[in-house]
Amino acid sequence: DFVTTFIAQEFQQPVNEVLSLALMGKETANFEIALFTKAGTRREVLINATTRRGPNDEVTGVIGVGQDITQIREITKEQERVADDLSRLIDNANAPIFGVDCDGLVNEWNRKSAEMLGYTKSETIGKHLVENFIQPENRKSVSEVLQKALAGEETANYELPLLSKFGERYTVLLNATTRRDSIGKIIGVVGVGQDITTLNRLMAEAKRVADDLTRLIETANAPIFGVDTQGRVTEWNQKLAKLSAFSKKETLGQPLVANFITP
Repeated sequence: DFVTTFIAQEFQQPVNEVLSLALMGKETANFEIALFTKAGTRREVLINATTRRGPNDEVTGVIGVGQDITQIREITKEQERVADDLSRLIDNANAPIFGVDCDGLVNEWNRKSAEMLGYTKSETIGKHLVENFIQPENRKSVSEVLQKALAGEETANYELPLLSKFGERYTVLLNATTRRDSIGKIIGVVGVGQDITTLNRLMAEAKRVADDLTRLIETANAPIFGVDTQGRVTEWNQKLAKLSAFSKKETLGQPLVANFITP
């Protein structure tokens, strides 16, 4: 018997049904079955079951015309595996990652994005990114970045302010990358961000301290000067300018000893 001898067990019943239909004149196209070779190798075949008829149009059997799709199936499975791996990588990445389609609708929203902004994946998918999740004052610039990426012009290190669902402010350094399909057609944009909120706060604090020290030096009630490793003046405060009669402008960059110290 053809079916029990050459057809994989899980396909035997549906193959019998397809053959029975063809014997009744009902043909089947693109039916997928698994065959075993003499050596026991499994082959995936896409088959068309066609009714065979005699000279008087009577049904005399079935002809199966197939195409070996074993390699195609293997490639498809490998592509699916890679896609699953990439999907898990995106979802579990320790960086906010989102994706939009060509209409600006969210189609990717990883766990870090959800954790940071408070919007779950189900709340964002299918929603317009700019209109729903970007603050009004930043919508124009973000739209421009996305439109450039959709035209194939990618943007790196774009500083994007974000406001969470609960009112917390974040700053993300964003790379907007063009997303393409298997034939190179642009299908959207992927944004990969780095949360620099804490870094910006530290930098702002450091600048504040530096500004405070600069003001302290400048207004101190004592003469204060500074020189670099080559002895050139880098600091000359108000008290010293008043005392020496040399303005700050006259001293900066000049050798201290040669110009302002008596022999």
